[in-house]
Amino acid sequence: MIVTTKMLRGELSEYEDPANKIARMTKAGDIVPIVKGLYETDPNAPPCGLAASIYGPSYISFEYALAFHGLIPETAHVITNATFEKGKRKLYRTHFGTFAYRDVPAAAFPLGLEVRQQEGYAFRIATPEKALCDQVYTLPPTANLREMEQLLYENLRINAQDVSQLDAALLNDLAQAYPSRNVRRLASIARRRKR
Repeated sequence: MIVTTKMLRGELSEYEDPANKIARMTKAGDIVPIVKGLYETDPNAPPCGLAASIYGPSYISFEYALAFHGLIPETAHVITNATFEKGKRKLYRTHFGTFAYRDVPAAAFPLGLEVRQQEGYAFRIATPEKALCDQVYTLPPTANLREMEQLLYENLRINAQDVSQLDAALLNDLAQAYPSRNVRRLASIARRRKR
């Protein structure tokens, strides 16, 4: 369970020095620091369930979500997350793993998300379509559809069959929320593969 310093101080108010008790609990392994002011009571908690509490509002996306959904062959070792209007990237190295955060457009942020459960922890993660939109949005612009296909199939190593399984209507709707030629080209490729 995620707890804050404020919550712990409230629970430990009968102690003369709650901060000292928190330090002893940390040393004993009763609580594990995540980031300043945030602790986890389970040292084996799944990283996905902690991501939104570390920095938010956020949801899991980009490379980690693409790997989670099986769209890219690599395993993602950094839990990548989308935020909005933060203005800068953030990186947190914790006992539970490394968490990276970067912006997507505010209009796109709430779209294409699903809630998943892992070991009793709920977390928001981008759908395959949304994760791919977020990923190509952050990459340098492609000049045409052929370059976008090269980006998808060669650079990201996404299988063309997997692209044809994506929800073309959802990609089309998502493309309206991104000021990005890459995302519009992605939606166009998905529409063509449905034919």
